[in-house]
Amino acid sequence: MRLLLTLMVYALAAAGLVALATAVVVVPGGISARPAPSRIEATVAGRLRTLAIPQAAHDQTNPVPVSDDAIRSGAAHFADHCAGCHANDGSGSTELGRGLYPRAPDMRQPATQGLSDGDLFYIIENGVRFTGMPAWGTAAPDSEVATWHLVHFIRRLPKLTEHDLARMRELNPKSAEEWRADEEARRFLESDAAAKPAEPEHRHTGGRQ
Repeated sequence: MRLLLTLMVYALAAAGLVALATAVVVVPGGISARPAPSRIEATVAGRLRTLAIPQAAHDQTNPVPVSDDAIRSGAAHFADHCAGCHANDGSGSTELGRGLYPRAPDMRQPATQGLSDGDLFYIIENGVRFTGMPAWGTAAPDSEVATWHLVHFIRRLPKLTEHDLARMRELNPKSAEEWRADEEARRFLESDAAAKPAEPEHRHTGGRQ
């Protein structure tokens, strides 16, 4: 009984320290996402994320063999679903990525590249609470294969070439402004074609020799 009470006291003390630390870090900045997270916050958040990933998930290896097709599939998926926050090159340098709290990470750096394949798969499938990272998994086999393709592509991020990035830009979703520009160009071409006078029909008649 005495041991239980001692443990409860320690647990309450630890909870109090966590609450105090949270108040010191969070309260001065309010709920604003504008300030960059402090180094302490980033370190604690990264450590907690690592501890929260189940060991079985951490130990998973990529069951999909690496290949050009798998990387191309992952690149297309990344350009369409991930680049809005993470940028095509994985730097996180986008309007959305810079506005998140915590910021979208530079996935080319060791903090991401040092994660296991299982860690990356788990994060993509399940998301990360209290961040902008959503859960993309649907538990469908095709969805899991697509996620493993993404894992292969994430490993490729530090080595992307200008050719790779140009190809990804073609796969990025179009913005509303781009759709409007395309529609205006289409209408202009159609009106221009309709305004052109029809060329006279040339008839060839044979004369007597």
